[in-house]
Amino acid sequence: MGLWKSIVLALLFCHLRAGAACPAWSADRANEEMSRLQQQITQWDDSYWQQGVSVVDDGIYDQLNAQLRQWQRCFGGDSQTDLSAPPISGSILHPVPHTGVRKLADKQAVQQWMQTRSDLWVQPKVDGVAVTLVYRDGNLIKAISRGNGLKGEDWTQKVLQMPSIPRTVRGLLANSTLQGEIFLQQDGHIQQKKGGINARSKVAGMMMRQHTPELLRSLNIFIWAWPDGPAVMSERLEQLTAAGFSFAQRYTQAVKNADDVEHARVRWWTSALPFVTDGVVVRSGKEPQARYWVPGQGDWLAAWKYPPVAQVSEVTDIQFSVGKSGKIAVVAMLEPVMLDDKRVQRVNIGSVRRWNEWDIAPGDHILISLAGQGIPRIDEVVWRSTQRTKPKPPEGRFNSMTCFYATPGCYEQFIARLVWLGAKEVLELEGIGEAGWRELHQAYRFEHIFSWLGLTQEQIQSTLGVSKGEKIWHQFNLSRHLPFTRWVIAMGIPLTQVTLNASRDDSWQQLQDRDEQSWRQLPSMGGQRTRRVIQWLEDREITALSNWLAAQRIAGFMP
Repeated sequence: MGLWKSIVLALLFCHLRAGAACPAWSADRANEEMSRLQQQITQWDDSYWQQGVSVVDDGIYDQLNAQLRQWQRCFGGDSQTDLSAPPISGSILHPVPHTGVRKLADKQAVQQWMQTRSDLWVQPKVDGVAVTLVYRDGNLIKAISRGNGLKGEDWTQKVLQMPSIPRTVRGLLANSTLQGEIFLQQDGHIQQKKGGINARSKVAGMMMRQHTPELLRSLNIFIWAWPDGPAVMSERLEQLTAAGFSFAQRYTQAVKNADDVEHARVRWWTSALPFVTDGVVVRSGKEPQARYWVPGQGDWLAAWKYPPVAQVSEVTDIQFSVGKSGKIAVVAMLEPVMLDDKRVQRVNIGSVRRWNEWDIAPGDHILISLAGQGIPRIDEVVWRSTQRTKPKPPEGRFNSMTCFYATPGCYEQFIARLVWLGAKEVLELEGIGEAGWRELHQAYRFEHIFSWLGLTQEQIQSTLGVSKGEKIWHQFNLSRHLPFTRWVIAMGIPLTQVTLNASRDDSWQQLQDRDEQSWRQLPSMGGQRTRRVIQWLEDREITALSNWLAAQRIAGFMP
């Protein structure tokens, strides 16, 4: 699938998630969950805005913030407060308010937004912290943090220590107000590969801390607004560049439609840039006069964000499976999310011990990303539900010598053995997978892992359908003519293929005739493996299976 399609799918699915069903909670439970999460976000905000310390990744914060808002919409809580905004502690009035930027969900939304506007331009959405610069008589006299959009903190002394920001300007800029993003300079940052690297929090930390001139030198600014500046965008950009604000002109381009925006978005997502980005901003060159700018009312610009590298998802269930060797695997079922172009609704946790270490229960929220080969993995547990009920793993002791027979409690390992023996390297039973084995077992209650050899063509067709049943019947018959070693492997003999080939044994009797010394002479046969093979050969169930195969006239098992 093309890269642009991957992005569209991811953003579309994220948009669809926004309308996810509300949790089936009581009012008390809902209030408890919302109150606890809101308290946590408030603590993160205090650390971030008052101390300049980020204790949680930006992406996790944003997604949990969105989760809280969804719960508030579901249960009637106060969803108007912008928890991601700094506390209203700033006392310095912005000459021109920060409007903020509307976020669009997908390409279609971008196209619809663009239809009623003209003179459109696209820029990277630089990830940092917003600031106002005030120039009077050519001198930088004030730098104000975004704050609540109307008032902010005085950052003048910090900004004056940044060599990248001009202290003096000329011409129309001599008496101007500029808005932009202070960002952490990067050397060839590729957003698609490196993600957000917590850039926003790092910049905020530098601006909050005292006595950090060496850190401030690593910061720069992207000017994205010049209220009441030149009416023509190209002239605005030229004058900004001439004054020393070069990034805006270099990374602003005219666009006519959503295709143009999409191409720029993909290019900036996959190219080396001097800053971290989290999407693109489309803006009209025609802006209202500055006196009409109001927080939350900037309808002449909109953002189209990138798909996140990692997603927070709610665990809906914990499921267990037993493999053919008896190992219990734990899987977390998830509220579906999109990662790249993959729809992820389950993630492997690992063993029961690993699950206990993670301490994951339904209702918890986990951060997942894609590992090598696009396999979903758990990065961390980001939020635990207030009411947590963890299911119990399957009871009983499972190992490589259990569940050859369909006894009570053996269902999952028994099915796993059937699936494995049908693999290409074992009995090569093409056309039947786990679902097919479950159907046949449910219909005919297999006694052991080779009971399917006793099914008739009519029985298989009545369960799996005429066409598929005929093919499976054919595969079952072909398996009867496979070499003896294939059947021994299907029985789970604890030998490597190399050792089995080296033995040159082609009958059950030859295997039984070997003593310990004879086994030890074969390659890769230490004392422990030798004892396991002898134990396997002497096992009552294995002996019974060999007798069944002999009765079915499988080569190598008949006396």
